[in-house]
Amino acid sequence: MLSPAVLEPAVGRATRRVSRPAPRRFRLRESLTGYAFILPATVLFAVLGVYTVGYGLLLSLARWNGFAPKWIWVGLDNYLDVLYRDPALAPLVRDAAWNTGLVMIGVPVLAVLVGLPIALALNRIRLLRTTLRTVFFLPYVTTGIAVFYAWTYVLQPTGSLNAMLGALGLGSLEQPQGFLGNPSTALPTLIAVMAWSSIPVSILLYLSALQAIDPEILDAARVDGAGGARVLSSVIWPLLRPTTAAVILLNLRDSLHGFQVFLLMTNGGPGGTTNVLGLQAYKLAFFADLRPTLGLASALGWLLFVAAVLLAALNLRLLRSRT
Repeated sequence: MLSPAVLEPAVGRATRRVSRPAPRRFRLRESLTGYAFILPATVLFAVLGVYTVGYGLLLSLARWNGFAPKWIWVGLDNYLDVLYRDPALAPLVRDAAWNTGLVMIGVPVLAVLVGLPIALALNRIRLLRTTLRTVFFLPYVTTGIAVFYAWTYVLQPTGSLNAMLGALGLGSLEQPQGFLGNPSTALPTLIAVMAWSSIPVSILLYLSALQAIDPEILDAARVDGAGGARVLSSVIWPLLRPTTAAVILLNLRDSLHGFQVFLLMTNGGPGGTTNVLGLQAYKLAFFADLRPTLGLASALGWLLFVAAVLLAALNLRLLRSRT
């Protein structure tokens, strides 16, 4: 049996041999292999991302209808026309901006007011919790063209919503021209449809945040005499502020840029009451009766992008100031 005096030098030499850094050639080969794997994704992002964004920025400074062989450079004229200078276009954009602002207020508010109570209820339920999560998440999974057309059928004058109101004795709430055909109900109805599809994500985010709260904190508050409402307002709600900020930011983004539901269900009608900025940019690019030009659509799109960045920065600033 070898003595410790003999073993210690051997162990030290083995340790030095193991901890010796890899040769430079091997490290270079390993780095090149990693870069080779990410090169296709990088090239794809550069082509579809950076090139597209740069092309759109240049296009916003020009007049082009998509068919002419050359662009007509106009500088900031497209931005000025969209904002205030064009007497035919600027009022449409202002009305669309007002409708977009209402959507940006209504959808996040509904997502918080509906998503949080449901998440609180699911957090307390032990029986069939997984099944109920799946049921509440289905509206998000099934969103798409088929769902929007199904909602259109439900909201028609002869749709199931009017039929249900009549069966319940609430005939005064029925809409003979349909909920999407009445200018006073069309936009609130579409806000409700958008909130219906975004509430599931809010529920899951709130439920994850609730399950991450240390139960000892809640127990300590109850021991100090705090009731359920007090625990919710003074303990749970402050801990959920980061989640609430994320919910609001996600819904603001979708409300600002999303226009599919407006395009498929009303196409901006009736009378432009459901026209939003994203839909207006789409119409300017392809279907405008004024002077179809991709330059005006790109300018409006960049204004939307700047607004989204400012909203995100403001949201993060408010979140940091409260944490």
